Amino acid sequence: MDGEIMLLVIDVGNTNIVFGVYEGKKLLYDWRIATEKNRTSDEYGLLFEQIFKYHGLCPTDIEDVIISSVVPTLMHTLSAMSIKYFKRQPIVVGPGVKTGMNILYDNPREVGADRIVNAVAGYEKYGGPLILVDFGTAITFCAVSRKGEYLGGAIAPGIIISSEALFLRTAKLPKVEITKPYSVIGKTTANSVQSGLVYGYIGMVDHIIEKMMEEMASEGKIETVIGTGGFSSLIASESKYINKIDKLLTLDGLQIIYKRNK
Repeated sequence: MDGEIMLLVIDVGNTNIVFGVYEGKKLLYDWRIATEKNRTSDEYGLLFEQIFKYHGLCPTDIEDVIISSVVPTLMHTLSAMSIKYFKRQPIVVGPGVKTGMNILYDNPREVGADRIVNAVAGYEKYGGPLILVDFGTAITFCAVSRKGEYLGGAIAPGIIISSEALFLRTAKLPKVEITKPYSVIGKTTANSVQSGLVYGYIGMVDHIIEKMMEEMASEGKIETVIGTGGFSSLIASESKYINKIDKLLTLDGLQIIYKRNK
């Protein structure tokens, strides 16, 4: 492998676990599976083994593991899986792990690991100042200064949460596929719900970005606004401000943080 470390990176979200294998800085494979809070470490281990085997990989190829998680109950599960199936004590992103980023939050421990990992990757890849929008179960907005400091951000419910709430809390509105309708003025109930969700979120995202830009005026012009996460293509493609879509930003951030801790 030309002396390059084979690294397994795992990002645990509320809806999906995204993981990948790097050889040095090169991402060889990436996968997305549903987050199942009740799965055991053995169930996850066997699932990872199956996926590896399908792609001609072996767990013994992995020389190190790094994990970030916003689901506390799965942190121990996946750490135990890493030790048993990959024979590696994982690095877990959290207090005590070097990120190389100064976090200007009242309590830095409150910031989700995924937000810090995204900010580290965004600044390393694109420079600052910048704004990052992660379209996950929750939509998170993060602001990074010109000097690479984490300034803070905003959190809103994700589009699936809103869609499910609308379906559960109304008597007649149907569950719809989250997709962009042909027009804003819907001609069916399903199209009307899709319009409200998709265009409503585009408006919310752009408004929050606009207000963040105003508050970051002292940082100079913000050239880079990054969209990442599962629904980034759907919403970001219509945004006035998002000019980069980087769906694997979190995995890159884990690889960068790993290097800073070795």
